[in-house]
Amino acid sequence: MPPLIRALRPRQWLKNLVVFAGLAFSGKALEERALGMAALAFVLFCAASSAVYLFNDVLDRERDRLHPLKQKRPLASGQVAVGQALFVASLLAVAAVVGAAQTLAWPAIAAYLVLQLAYTLRLKHVVILDVFCIAAGFLLRVLAGVWAIEAPLSPWLVACTVQLALFLALCKRRAELAAVAGGSTAQRPLLEEYEGPAIDLMIGVVASSTVVTYALYTLLPAALLSLDLPDMESRAGQPGMIWTLPFVLYGVLRYLYLVYRQDQGERPERILTGDPPLLAAVACWAGVVGWVVYL
Repeated sequence: MPPLIRALRPRQWLKNLVVFAGLAFSGKALEERALGMAALAFVLFCAASSAVYLFNDVLDRERDRLHPLKQKRPLASGQVAVGQALFVASLLAVAAVVGAAQTLAWPAIAAYLVLQLAYTLRLKHVVILDVFCIAAGFLLRVLAGVWAIEAPLSPWLVACTVQLALFLALCKRRAELAAVAGGSTAQRPLLEEYEGPAIDLMIGVVASSTVVTYALYTLLPAALLSLDLPDMESRAGQPGMIWTLPFVLYGVLRYLYLVYRQDQGERPERILTGDPPLLAAVACWAGVVGWVVYL
């Protein structure tokens, strides 16, 4: 791809697919208007996230040159000029804000841009708070998808989203530590704060709580956080949802295996799209959800 397109990190747009979580579990995926609004929220988040990636790479270009892989990024390698990157980032951010103003998802997208600005400038250098910011970013994506289609919001969906995002973020930090084992952490000084057994304990706690929370999500009807649709029932506790649990448990264990035995995890999007057993588990999970919610 051309350097500027690579700088937008289109592979990372995979993260924005969580925008469709509310659509899938609300039972509205077959409604044309709801599907269109969710798709619009997805596109807006792709624009917003790419703007953030460009701004982040401009600030981190000197540090990225110290990393064996990140030094090949378009900004770090000099393939894209700083002025050009900032101009495109500004255009994308404005487009995301203007587009969001046309939907009910605008608070989530606006909050995402503010959060990511704070994360890029300061919060990504604060231990533990950095992974919570990543989790908050995923939560805002889910909220955008729910608000865009005017669906009720389940607190269980909120809890599962935050915990799964924390799990992936902590695994990413451990993989980054493994990648620089015995070397310098000058490229990312924060990694020094995660050295030692604490990171493994954090991953264990969050992985366990994620599975338990999801199990409750499949079994218990959720109280709705919607003032406009108080009488609608959550589809999470429908009979049959419990059969998605084995695939979630397998997926978590498989991911831990890849992180601890294969030294992967630094790029979660590559694991999620490149590991056949994990892809099969996701496909089976999606199939069961579709069967329970829509058939």
